[in-house]
Amino acid sequence: MPSGTSSSSATALGDYLRARRGRLHPGDVGLPDGPGLRRTPGLRREELAALAGVSIDYYIRLEQGKETNPSPAVLEALARALRLEVEDEDHLLALADQAAGRVPRRPSRSPAAERPVVRATVLRLLEQLRPCPAYVLSRTSDVLAANPEGLALFAGIDEWPVERRNTIRYVFEHPAARDVLGDWGKAAAGSAAQLRSLTAGHPHDLALNALIEELEAASPDFAALWKRHEVRARRGEVKTFNHPRVGALTLEFEVLHLGADGQRISVYQAEPGTPDHDAMVLLSLSTNPSADASTEPSADASAGPSSDQSRESAR
Repeated sequence: MPSGTSSSSATALGDYLRARRGRLHPGDVGLPDGPGLRRTPGLRREELAALAGVSIDYYIRLEQGKETNPSPAVLEALARALRLEVEDEDHLLALADQAAGRVPRRPSRSPAAERPVVRATVLRLLEQLRPCPAYVLSRTSDVLAANPEGLALFAGIDEWPVERRNTIRYVFEHPAARDVLGDWGKAAAGSAAQLRSLTAGHPHDLALNALIEELEAASPDFAALWKRHEVRARRGEVKTFNHPRVGALTLEFEVLHLGADGQRISVYQAEPGTPDHDAMVLLSLSTNPSADASTEPSADASAGPSSDQSRESAR
């Protein structure tokens, strides 16, 4: 293998090709089913190799991780044969760069390292967004800061220590998640796909790898979704919650990337005058911050007792 290429990186490329091949049926690409029973679902390797215009031996080497530097033309042909969408093709290209050693090994924060600091201007923005629930997440979806509504929206997450508050961990490990999230299956699939989308560009991120290992061990549902190799960056959508305080509410969800170490701010809102907006306001009122609690949102990444960011969000 080329210098800087790890066997795990090459295996990741092969695993992705194998998973995507398994999701296609001959009829999807204009091929007959052919004689005999298929031992595994999806296209056979020789069928995909023919569609992509590469030799079967070469394609087998790709899946086995023995070929680590496919050309752009080969990757384009494979993406076309696999019927990849733009985001899926980008992931394929990133995995190929990783396998070929073209992804630099950057210093990576360990899971136990100090969490990123949220800028004071962003903390003020969280307060200005009230009563809309809003929070700031790290690249791996750790909750770094939240206004009271943002923390309350994921009912029960405030029961966890600050360092465990992570929206993907909540989906798969919190006992309330299946009841609170209106479409848990969709949330689970999206969360796993969002986490998978990070792996090609950040293969050496210790916090990312630790979270994946934890979820695989803790949740059979996550382990099954992880094997599907679906990728999807987090983006705006509509989400429904069955909240224990205010009942059902459907909110529009937007993601704003802050450009600081992968941080992003997530905001939920509803059209004024609608029942969903009324429920959102009721959720805000239900937070009832105590008289001695700061109304300013706090960053979970506290810098020390003297920092404004050391206060926890009002619950």
